[in-house]
Amino acid sequence: MQHQQSSAERNQTGSEFPIIVLLVDDQPIIGEGVRKMLAKESDITFHFCSDPTKAIELAMRVQPTVILQDLVMPDVDGLLLVKFYRANKATREIPLIVLSSKEEPETKAKAFALGANDYLVKLPDRVELVARIRYHSNSYIRLLERNAAYAALAESRLHMAQDIEAGAKYLYSLLPEPTTTPLQIDWRYVPCTDLAGDTLGYNWIDPDHLAIYVLDVAGHGIASALLSVSIMNVLRARTLPNVDFQHPGQVLGALNTSFRAEECGNKFYTIWYGVYCQSRRTLSWAGGGHPDGLLYDPVTPNTPIRLESQNPLMGVMEWDEFLTGSVQVTAGSRLYIYTDGAHEIHKTDGSEWLFEEFLEYMSQPPEGDVSLMDRLLWHVRELSGSQTLDDDFTTIEVRF
Repeated sequence: MQHQQSSAERNQTGSEFPIIVLLVDDQPIIGEGVRKMLAKESDITFHFCSDPTKAIELAMRVQPTVILQDLVMPDVDGLLLVKFYRANKATREIPLIVLSSKEEPETKAKAFALGANDYLVKLPDRVELVARIRYHSNSYIRLLERNAAYAALAESRLHMAQDIEAGAKYLYSLLPEPTTTPLQIDWRYVPCTDLAGDTLGYNWIDPDHLAIYVLDVAGHGIASALLSVSIMNVLRARTLPNVDFQHPGQVLGALNTSFRAEECGNKFYTIWYGVYCQSRRTLSWAGGGHPDGLLYDPVTPNTPIRLESQNPLMGVMEWDEFLTGSVQVTAGSRLYIYTDGAHEIHKTDGSEWLFEEFLEYMSQPPEGDVSLMDRLLWHVRELSGSQTLDDDFTTIEVRF
């Protein structure tokens, strides 16, 4: 319920809600008397209702900021009207000043018990009447302004939630489908909030070279998600200039130059970027501040080859050369790339899950048809004591 008014017509408190008085009294002489009392108050609008049966209807139409209600009237008793005002959703909060010809404590008590805010013996002094009207109206106007602010905030939150939902759907739409040929690639992506700083991807550079990458932007929310998506789109579209996307070190060097923290809301990020060559069965990689990739060879299935991140955090500082590693991949090998949300876990006893414990868990023999990624997700949730983790959980499994 809102009143609109030009700035020139604002009341004395500076509010854009006008002061509107509704007098309900069966005596026209009282109505005329109150009208004259308020005539000099340019910021007060006055309405008079001489028919008590139409009081509620008029109140809903003019939306008063205070109601002056006579007690003794034909057809409808004033105290009954007070009860009706408080029972009606549209009028229940409007301040009520009861007008009576007598100063009777018992009548006052009944009026206040039914919801009246004030009591005046009519007709009061003009100065006192205006002061009480302003006092009660201004209190009600503060309530209207608060309600309007809450409504605007709720609408803003709704729009924001809709935008975040649309952003999350867009981010998910960019994630690749799991594949089974020529490599078996699957992933798990569980953001800890609606919009995550993690992302992942893989795509064929040419028929012989497959790029695989996992990215983790610091923080969560819109800013982190936007930067994460921007970098992922650059990798998918291969739009970095003068870069050989088959060379991981070149890719990281170009990303470090193109997405600097000082130009991206002070957001740094980590990345693991690898390229698998089918014909030579080699995997080259470069990591920038990211957790090591884990390659399990079928000859030593319980001891991973750690594909270390040899380079610093991304976007933080200039770096002359980003190092690239390379390894031969045996048929039957498994590769795991993940973000720190998969292993940096705060346990329920207050301690931290050690990286060595994470490696030990990852190196366990398979358990039936249950994916290791699913088992890991279940395990870290159990360790943390919550289904919602402190950080995004992202991991890719590649079976060669």
